[in-house]
Amino acid sequence: MTDVSCVLTRIQQGDPAAAAELLPLVYAELRQLAARRMDREPSGQTLQATALVHEAYLRLVKDSADRPWDHRGHFFAAAAEAMRRILVENARRKRGPRRGGRHPRQDIELDQLAADGPAVDLVALDEALERLAAESPARAELIKLRFFGGLTMPEAAACLGVSLATAERYWTFAKSWLLAELADERPESGPQAGNQ
Repeated sequence: MTDVSCVLTRIQQGDPAAAAELLPLVYAELRQLAARRMDREPSGQTLQATALVHEAYLRLVKDSADRPWDHRGHFFAAAAEAMRRILVENARRKRGPRRGGRHPRQDIELDQLAADGPAVDLVALDEALERLAAESPARAELIKLRFFGGLTMPEAAACLGVSLATAERYWTFAKSWLLAELADERPESGPQAGNQ
């Protein structure tokens, strides 16, 4: 069991000192994930990578008593989800009328999901991801891990517990589905049963 896994187990068991030990073990990796994600944000972003890491970490540790951590990858998947929620909340706040929310929405090119590129409309992407998660939770989770968590395809496949080939199939389908969804042209047929 890795140091991170041991500390996560101690946090679940209620050890108050364990939470303080976790941050130094995971901070560098969380900071890299946040920095990669923040590089994709539009200029003028008020949220910094350090603030994103700290907010995500606080949410994770606060919720850790309610959530068992199966392994290190599970923790980082939860961190990616926490970062996604923070960024979406921030984007929704900015959409309010007091922060220029009346400006037209810009759609995204899904080929840029795992690559550096222009900023995406996080609220539109989040809404589409929620719809995808209702039809295919594993595919939606893969998008979250790759886009919000910055994980590579092999890392994301390991977190999902699927083979690399299966993850690649999920990725191909999810990109196509999201592109159609964001263009308001959903595919006729949903995910095939059994492929989740």
